Formats: sequence, structure tokens, C-alpha cells
Amino acid sequence: MISQSNKSGLRNPWVWGMLALIVVVLAVNSTFIWFANKNTRSSLVDRDYKTKDRKSGEELVSELREQQALAWQTEIKNPGSIVVGTPTSYEIDVKDRDGNPVSGIMEVQAYRAADASKDFITPFKEVAPGRYQGYINFTLKGYWELHIHIERGEERFGVDTKRFVVAES
Repeated sequence: MISQSNKSGLRNPWVWGMLALIVVVLAVNSTFIWFANKNTRSSLVDRDYKTKDRKSGEELVSELREQQALAWQTEIKNPGSIVVGTPTSYEIDVKDRDGNPVSGIMEVQAYRAADASKDFITPFKEVAPGRYQGYINFTLKGYWELHIHIERGEERFGVDTKRFVVAES
């Protein structure tokens, strides 16, 4: 018979199993809460995506029309392999709709979707009319994208690359 004074229940392996299960569940939940509240949060979306570059529908359509009106074309000479910690040379050719080279100022933003704090911007130099060259040193392995921004006077043009992998050495 089971009663308050009977201590044989604590010798039962099922009781110990249930207590261990409760402790494991509480430990896992505590770990999840700790990771969720950790300061260095990685995200796939910009932290200020709601307010950054907020544009009305008309402004967005106007910007798209300007991009289409410029009709600049870029050709990126991709390197064979990209390794962490090794400066990688990139060459980017920019031409207008008539095939003439576009001279201006170019910046390339290396974008890492998994951790926005590792994003960086590299200025490229114009080595010939419409031909830009720069070195990018990726600090982490994984998936990256390049956002290319070209400015010539009042004209601004942007293009993004496909996602690519940076390998560990």
C-alpha cells in the first residue's frame, strides 16, 4: 500500500526517469531562452528593415524606371575559388545601353545574410574606362552576395550578384 510514510516510491526507476525527463526539458528550454536573448543575434533580415530606405510606392516605381532607363550592363569576372582570409581579385566592366564604358565611382558591399555585423564595403578603382578592379578579403566561410553600386554624377545604378560560397582554407 502506498502512503506518505512509505518511501519505496523513490526507489522506482520510473519515478527517477520522469524526474530526469523534466530536468532535461527545463535545461533545453533554458538554453533556448538564453540563445534568444543573447546580444549577438544573427538574422537574415536587416534589423532596421522597417524604416531603412522606406519609400512610397511611387518612389519605388520611379527608382525602378530610372534603373531601366539607364540600362547599364555589368560583367563580373568571377574568381575560380574564394578562400577565407585571402584577398580575391574582382574585375567588373560597366557599359551603358549603347555599349560605351561608364566611368564613375564604384563601391561593392559584401553581404552575409547569416550575420549582418560581418558585412563590409570595399571601394573599387577604375583601371580603364568602364573597368573597375578591387580586392575583397572575406573574413568568414559560408554564403555571401555582392551588392554593386555605381554612381556617375546624379545617376545611380545598382546590381546584385547571385549567392556564392566562400571556402575555408
